[in-house]
Amino acid sequence: MEQIIKQKPERFLSLDVFRGLTIALMIVVNTPGTGARIYDYFIHAHWFGFTLADLVFPSFLFAVGNAMSFSMKKMKTASPGQVWTKIIKRTVIIFLLGYLMYWFPFFKIGDDGSFLLKPIAETRIMGVLQRIALCYFFASVIVLYLSERVAIIISVVILLAYWGILYAFGEPGAQLEMASNAATKFDLSILGYGHIYKKDAIPFDPEGILSTLPAIVNVLWGYLAGVFIQKKGKSFEGIAMLLLVGFLMTSTALWWDLIFPISKKLWTSPFVLYTVGLDLSIMAVLIYLIELKNLKVGVNFCDVFGKNPLFIYLFSELFYVVLRMIPVNSSQDAFEWVSEQVFQQIFPGAFGSLMTAIAYVLLCWALGWWLHRRKIYIKI
Repeated sequence: MEQIIKQKPERFLSLDVFRGLTIALMIVVNTPGTGARIYDYFIHAHWFGFTLADLVFPSFLFAVGNAMSFSMKKMKTASPGQVWTKIIKRTVIIFLLGYLMYWFPFFKIGDDGSFLLKPIAETRIMGVLQRIALCYFFASVIVLYLSERVAIIISVVILLAYWGILYAFGEPGAQLEMASNAATKFDLSILGYGHIYKKDAIPFDPEGILSTLPAIVNVLWGYLAGVFIQKKGKSFEGIAMLLLVGFLMTSTALWWDLIFPISKKLWTSPFVLYTVGLDLSIMAVLIYLIELKNLKVGVNFCDVFGKNPLFIYLFSELFYVVLRMIPVNSSQDAFEWVSEQVFQQIFPGAFGSLMTAIAYVLLCWALGWWLHRRKIYIKI
């Protein structure tokens, strides 16, 4: 990461709150308590369908695009060398952070109790941060050299092309099944069995290479929304337009879902439309409440997450891994012990699992609050 710098003013607070809400929800989804199954809407849809959990990652990509709408102003006035250095540097750092995060803790315990280095041949290459890095790179190139109108056209072309690719190159009659779709086949052929996600029903990477293509659109529309918000400012006209476009996108997605199902794991084209539409609507509501009505309740809490989103996300993932490695007794690690011996005793069932996740969110928030209080903002 680059040196620590101070947060720059003149940003819409609603955009930081949106990013903060996304991080908080992402932590809840990724760290549910053990001992009982958390509520279904905090669990990703198995394949087709949509839950609240499925909105988290595309919303983070949307937020990346929002941030680009500010940073690209300076990039467009810089020299080509400076611009490309910045874009490539950010892309490589974010990708490597994601790769190292999945490799962490870099060792495993052998049968004889000795520590063995995890072989690189078994490390997952793609993932959440890796997808963010690639989407940021391609979206940056598009918005840097092309107009907003062309960016919209490219978005449409990408979504239609991905639809065509899945049906053209998937196994006939099973083009959208997990084992036989074009994305799975492509990832296995390029990455190999050892480098993809293996914790699903079969080896399948929900953040694979091919399915990253439509995810670029989430970033592009986040950028376009950010540019629009800056132009229209804190106005009812801008809010109404965001709500209208959001409604049209979600409606189109639900219609498209009839022939091309919404799927987060496959990142289908209607999934992109649906999540962008929801994000636009959520953004409109936040602008109305925060920028126009000056809402204060909960704003500072979410804003803390929005100040250091990437750092807090990395901490939440790595510290969770550490907790799961610390044995407390013969059958429970540290995270399980806290969830089952504390929260499940007070709040049995799904609510206890949710409370465990919320407690972990508060722990991550405390770190973000400490950084924010000292004006420390870690940027890449």
